[in-house]
Amino acid sequence: MSIDFRRAVFLTSVPETHLAPPDEGAEVAFAGRSNAGKSSALNVISGQRALARTSKTPGRTQQINFFDLGDTMRLVDLPGYGYARVPVAMKEKWQRSLTEYLQTRQSLRGLILLMDCRHPLNNYDRQMLMWCADGGLATHILLTKSDKLKRGPASSGLLAVRKRLPEFHPQASVQLFSALKKTGVDEARAVLNSWLSNF
Repeated sequence: MSIDFRRAVFLTSVPETHLAPPDEGAEVAFAGRSNAGKSSALNVISGQRALARTSKTPGRTQQINFFDLGDTMRLVDLPGYGYARVPVAMKEKWQRSLTEYLQTRQSLRGLILLMDCRHPLNNYDRQMLMWCADGGLATHILLTKSDKLKRGPASSGLLAVRKRLPEFHPQASVQLFSALKKTGVDEARAVLNSWLSNF
């Protein structure tokens, strides 16, 4: 089955997992540092300019946002971690929501983990990868903003991350991605399609 990601529509936004839509069907979540470009990635993958709200201020995604693809399939935009200029109590609340969602959501089929290709595998990224590995959660990394690097350095960065991945999540996969240039969009859609279609 080939999923038409252009069908994606905003479903709901919730502060905590127990308020989420019914835990049925299949969904894939997007996670990453607050300035990694999650919203831009969701928009370009869905072929829509404003499916997810983008902002020049990191940390605008402060709740768990669900997008409906039809046929009980969903994409999920999780709160960004590690950067946003918000009170410590708010960061801790986001962290609890994120952890609860990842630990309890039965319909979760995989995690798309976004990292700025110029600054990959920071502490939060490594923690997330190890957590996903421990939980047996399929993980695919988008090295975003690859348009900021020339082809040689971008390819070298991809190889370097691929080489280190076994330390944190041996089954994880990784690719270069640019929302601006639409680089790697088809590859990312193929991963999403494989995860969502097998439920």
